[in-house]
Amino acid sequence: MINVFKALNPVNILRLFIVLIILRAVYIYYSPVNIPFAFGGMFSRLLISENQQYPFSATINIILSAVIVFVQALLLNYIVNYFNLLGKPTLLPALMYITLSTLFTPFLVLTPALLCNFLLIWILFKLFSLYKIKDAKSTSYDLGLIVGVGTLLYIPFVYLFLLIFIGLAIFRPMVWREFLTAIIGFLTMLFFLVVYYYLNDKLDQFYNIIQPNNIKLTPSLMISKYNLWVLLPICIILVLCLFKIQQNFFRSYVQVRKSFQLIFIVFLLTVSTFYIKGAFNWSHFILCAVPGAVLFAYYFSQARVKWFYESLYLILFASLVYFQFNTF
Repeated sequence: MINVFKALNPVNILRLFIVLIILRAVYIYYSPVNIPFAFGGMFSRLLISENQQYPFSATINIILSAVIVFVQALLLNYIVNYFNLLGKPTLLPALMYITLSTLFTPFLVLTPALLCNFLLIWILFKLFSLYKIKDAKSTSYDLGLIVGVGTLLYIPFVYLFLLIFIGLAIFRPMVWREFLTAIIGFLTMLFFLVVYYYLNDKLDQFYNIIQPNNIKLTPSLMISKYNLWVLLPICIILVLCLFKIQQNFFRSYVQVRKSFQLIFIVFLLTVSTFYIKGAFNWSHFILCAVPGAVLFAYYFSQARVKWFYESLYLILFASLVYFQFNTF
């Protein structure tokens, strides 16, 4: 399967859509009657009250999330190919993103974290573009604004503000004005939110809105300890990927090296920011699918022992389907 998606062509895009359906078909059949929209941001809680946690039926919820994942996969794939991170055009980033976005059942439904992946992909595109920009003040302002929008949707997204500073430090010489404009961009979105509450005479409710939610996940969206076994092939691929990057690191172009440094930092940030005062939610880790897909795609594009990497991906694919089928 890996060799098939190494080529970028319209037929493979259709095959990619078929893979998406196969990986989600089991959960559509076994999904609960109602799936709550586990909102966790200031703006989402402004629009959706606690008695409106079920805006869609389970089937529509899963189909919407699948469509969003497919679009995000193509966008991420475009960025990786545009900056030539893998050396040649390929559909592997899209395949890896669709695969990783099926890792746990909370990934299969519509969540604010899933919507924020659009913003994370946009942030990566702008940060990768910094390498050839002479004046990055407008770009850094846009980045701060994007993080502000993501924070309104999903509060833990605020930690990705650190990514702007890290990206500027990696791709640019130290210019304090660029760091300052990023802060101004972030505060701009917060200013508009405060103005909204002020104009609607609800300024006293602003503090309550910014508090993390305490909504518990329903049992159908919780993860069984047996489902954690699916992380075994994930960890194996990740370790192999890091070894492969280390082997080829100094053979790559400077921009590619800097880009993979940034991607690895994004992965660490999204993994480590899963908790911010509110209840633990597995859906947060869908943010890790963006950097994880790029890292996994790099390994599979550079691997040379066909029977090994094909078998490794098939084991991952089969385990995803199996653990969706078994609820234990």
